[in-house]
This record gives sequence, C-alpha cells and structure tokens, in this order.
Amino acid sequence: MKIVFFGSPAIALVSLKRIIEEGHRIELVISQPDKPTGRGKKLIPTPLKRFAQDLNIPVYQPVKIRKDQIALEKIKKINPDLNVVVAYGQIIPSSIIFLPKYNSINVHFSLLPKYRGASPIQWALLNGERKTGVTIFELNERMDEGDILAKEEVDIHPEEGASELEARLAQKGADLLVKTIANISKIKPQKQDHSQATYAPRIKKEDGRIKWEKNAIFIERLVKAYTPWPSAYTFLADRRIKILKGKKEAFKGQSSSPGEILEVKKRGIEVCCGDASVFLIENLQPENKKPMSAYSFSLGAKIRPGDRFI
Repeated sequence: MKIVFFGSPAIALVSLKRIIEEGHRIELVISQPDKPTGRGKKLIPTPLKRFAQDLNIPVYQPVKIRKDQIALEKIKKINPDLNVVVAYGQIIPSSIIFLPKYNSINVHFSLLPKYRGASPIQWALLNGERKTGVTIFELNERMDEGDILAKEEVDIHPEEGASELEARLAQKGADLLVKTIANISKIKPQKQDHSQATYAPRIKKEDGRIKWEKNAIFIERLVKAYTPWPSAYTFLADRRIKILKGKKEAFKGQSSSPGEILEVKKRGIEVCCGDASVFLIENLQPENKKPMSAYSFSLGAKIRPGDRFI
C-alpha cells in the first residue's frame, strides 16, 4: 500500500518502522519544521525527519499545512492509498484528509472519546487513571472526533511514569495500526459517543511548577506525568530544581505550612503539602547540574528542617 506518513516526535517512530516492516511503501513523510534548541538556537530536526532521511524517504515540513498548497500538490502527485497520522502536531485540512483511496487514519494514545487532545498520556497519569489505551480512528477536521476503527486497552502500572507508559503505548499503537491497515477495507467504523468526551489540552512548560498547597497524591502524579517534559519543578530560594522522582508518605501529624521541609533522611527530603500530607522527594536535578539523589543534594546545599520550597 502507498502511504503518506504524518508525524513528528519519537513516539511516532515506532509506528513508521512497523509500517515499513510490513512491506508498505512510505512515499512521503510530513513532519513539523526544525526547531531552534538550546542556547545557540541551533535548528534541530524532528526524530521522524532524521529517520526518514536515513532511509532516503522524501520529507516535507510545512509551517502551516492548512495554508500550504505545496503539501496538497505533493500528495496529489503521489496519489496514496492512505494517509497515516501519529502525533503530527497540526490540524490537517479536509483537502488532504479525503484525498487518498482510504482517506486518513490517526493513532491516538487514549481510549477515545476520553482524553481528546495533544497530551492524553500526561493527563491520564495526572488524573490517576488505572487504565488507558490506544485508538485508531478516521480523521476529520474536528479534533479527535472521527469514527473509530480499532481500540485496545492498556493497564497503567502503579510505579509507571510518562516515559514508560509512552513507550508501551507506542508499541501497542504500532501493532494495532498495522492490523488496521491490513483490514481497512473490511472494518466497519463505529461512531464515538461525544457525550462521554473528555479533553487533554496541550501541556505548557509553566504547568510543571509544583504548588505545594496541593495534596501529596496530586504532586506524586504530577511528577510522574511531567517527567521528562515539561518536568515538575520547584524553587529553593532562587534556585530552580526539577523533581525527578518522589512519592506520598504516611501522614506525620505535624502542623507545618505547604512547601516546608519536615525532615531530611537518606531516603530523601520530606516536604509538607496541602491537607497536611507529606511528599518524599527521592531524586532531583538542580538547574545546570546532573540528576542526583535528594539526600546528596541536601548535604551539599545544607538543607535543614524548616527550610522551604516555593
């Protein structure tokens, strides 16, 4: 089958590789433009672009695909059987969606109609879900509202963070995708129940700042959901610190204010949270430093009970 593949981040790579393994022809990869990164603002290509170039697959990177006539003309010239979209990052116009023989399908990392939007993995973790999954659906111009072709449920493991869950969902999604492509002419699409829809809006960098007045359960979920990006972070005086790992501790019965350090021990740094709950910081990363245990940091920074994260 002739396929045009739309995708940008590493999570989409697994699906692209599986499609190629199944013998389908990737005629074109459409990906987001290179982004300036780091202090030098060096332009960095997306993981999909790098992979496609290594295989000599043509790549096109429109700034705004809805207004890009060149993208439409390229796809018309290819005359693909199918467009496949995995975490592309832009809304695709109907002129492109319905151009191929089998139109366009999308891999979404939730059980639609739950968690429509750009950040379904993070929001599932943030909300303490025990299950999530992947959905293959027919694309339309509305966000994640198309008819469902296939879906598969996945358990969320208790200690799992965003990176681990993303890796499992990427593999599950790729496997389900190639099965769907193989049977696409036979599958009867199912309408979504829009009354059951929930949303997972795009996460911003500033969303990762820890609000210590929240309870420790929420903060534990936030650390899992936002590591490695945008990262959960706090400040000690004017020093920015990423919190890489931590967990809710047993209630101490102490009368302290949110953000106050209760105790420093080898297991980590205990911090008072909302509802008088306690969060244990296990691993962290001070700004411009390497990751380290919270205890090692406490020794160097001379942290004492009564100090405060803000």
